[in-house]
Amino acid sequence: MKILPRFKFTARHRQLLGLIKNQRLKLAGGMLCMLVLAASTSASAFLVKPVMDDIFVNKNSKLLMIIPLAVVLLYLLRGAGMYGKEYLMSYVGQEIIMQLRCLLYEKIQSLPLSFFHSERTGVLMSRITNDVNIVREMVSTAVTSALRDVFTIIGLTFVIFYRDWKMALFAMVILPVAFFPIVEFGRRIRRVSTGCQEAMADLNALLHETFAGSKIVKAFGMEEYENRRFRRRARELFDLEVRSARIKSLSSPVMEFLAGLGIAFIIWYGGYRVINGTSTPGTFFSFLAAVLFLYDPVKKLTRLNNAIQEGLAAVDRIFDILERENEIRDPEEPRLLEPGPHAVRFEQVNFSYDGREQVLQDINLEARAGEVLALVGMSGGGKTSLVNLIPRFYDATGGRVCVDGIDVRDLAVQSLRSQIAIVTQEPILFNDSVRNNIAYGNPEARMQDIEAAAKAAYAYDFIRQFPKGFETNIGELGGRLSGGEKQRLCIARALLKDAPILILDEATSSLDSESEMLVQKALQNLMQGRTTFVIAHRLSTTAYADRILVIVDGRIVEQGRHQELLCADGEYCKLYRMQFDNGV
Repeated sequence: MKILPRFKFTARHRQLLGLIKNQRLKLAGGMLCMLVLAASTSASAFLVKPVMDDIFVNKNSKLLMIIPLAVVLLYLLRGAGMYGKEYLMSYVGQEIIMQLRCLLYEKIQSLPLSFFHSERTGVLMSRITNDVNIVREMVSTAVTSALRDVFTIIGLTFVIFYRDWKMALFAMVILPVAFFPIVEFGRRIRRVSTGCQEAMADLNALLHETFAGSKIVKAFGMEEYENRRFRRRARELFDLEVRSARIKSLSSPVMEFLAGLGIAFIIWYGGYRVINGTSTPGTFFSFLAAVLFLYDPVKKLTRLNNAIQEGLAAVDRIFDILERENEIRDPEEPRLLEPGPHAVRFEQVNFSYDGREQVLQDINLEARAGEVLALVGMSGGGKTSLVNLIPRFYDATGGRVCVDGIDVRDLAVQSLRSQIAIVTQEPILFNDSVRNNIAYGNPEARMQDIEAAAKAAYAYDFIRQFPKGFETNIGELGGRLSGGEKQRLCIARALLKDAPILILDEATSSLDSESEMLVQKALQNLMQGRTTFVIAHRLSTTAYADRILVIVDGRIVEQGRHQELLCADGEYCKLYRMQFDNGV
């Protein structure tokens, strides 16, 4: 049958099972407890015959004293097995999910910027939260219950064959038929579950976008528009969830009907044998009890298989990320970059994001150790793309970028980036204290060093005015600070890292004049003695640069100092006049 191959484990599923290798003892203990549970269920069915034949029919008073004690002991063991199974298997399941969640987060963190530009944040969050939770349900509940039910089926099958092997053969005819719905409904559930998880990821992405952009939503009066978008996505998820519920709801009635066919046949055939004297009432009721107990775990396997199929669909989505190739990785024998001043050189560098359109073309450039280079040009010219090649956020598609004569692709990525500090146009801060934000690149920094960095960044005075000083929480993305304050904290963070290569990506373009003045003073402190690349929007800020590079359509068309380029009356002069005429 075509549906059966869907039950085969792939390499992904084997890798998931491999996560339990450190929990073998707990897993073995849990399986032992499940065996106790299965044995107690089988023993309960087995005891029906002596209760019926020896106590009620033969009136054996001795067994009347023994069997109740045996039942008490049996259910005491059953309770202990139930507790052990629940605790140990839940522990194993939670441990596996913790490892899986950490692996997924670490993998996402290791992927290059191009991955984050192609994926939505809400979708990635859904992989770590929603998808992993579905796997948790599969491992902690479904798989453990399935193992318990399989052991129970094995034990009860032994009982019914021991009691009456002929009647057991007839009962077993129905059992293979009962497994068909398990496979068929599981196949459908897995397909629908994949759609549900994708719809949930889309919903999370929409939530993230609208919550993060709530100011713009309100400013443009788009609340009703976003409400309609959310309702549409919620309706898509609802339709898939209802479809899943319909399939799950149908599985139980089908199993009930098949179970009813089997039990009806056993009552007719077993009753016929008791009436003819070829079987005793005790044997019959013991057999019937075992069959009733047997069909119950078979029915449960249908529901458990649905949960397992949902989990396997989530596993596929998770491993889509875990198996993603990372093109920015260490070479087989990485070299380390020694601390100290560094020179950066671009040798005939070309770069393209998509392999078709060239963003940078034939870039030849050398920045000497301690030199300040300003990159200017119209938006979209390739300035940010150029500096992003230095810390290997992307790799050049042609030529090479070197630090102290070493190709950056030959260096250990961590070693390379430890020598680089970046201040971006949009300040990136975390929902943490001022102290921890400044020390983000140097968590072991002493308090006096953090304060010194804050003073050099002209941030110390406003920090001291906070109720808790350096321990004040600044809110999500620094939402409790002004634009200038956020930028100065970012500069303090870069100062504390004390990296010899510095990249400033339009660090003052969004500030007012007063904030820009303070930030410029902080930047001058930051640039001292460092090889610095400054992407400048306002050409008035390029006067302190040792060299100015004019980049147009991915090429360096001019370079020199401010006054030299003005006298050349070229692209730089055009940009300068354009800004001067517009009062920038």
